[in-house]
Amino acid sequence: RVKVVKNKVAPPFKKAEFDIMFGEGISKIGEIIDLGVDYGIIKKSGSWFSYGDRKIGQGRDSVKELLKNDEALRNEVEAKVREAMIAARKA
Repeated sequence: RVKVVKNKVAPPFKKAEFDIMFGEGISKIGEIIDLGVDYGIIKKSGSWFSYGDRKIGQGRDSVKELLKNDEALRNEVEAKVREAMIAARKA
């Protein structure tokens, strides 16, 4: 969790949450999962995650591993997240 107190680019006192992975930096796949859940693209029920009618894993780490290994699924979910973000900005 990060809290920005002062900067020259954005409003102050905003908070953000993201994963920082050793040797990798900020986890893009983790962001895809979080935004997918926020926009309703990935459904979360307890510890289970599902995409459409397919259960994609139990626990966030297993979903991250699946998306890391399945490039087609990762690109599909990422494209839908981007579309949802653009639609939300226009609304």
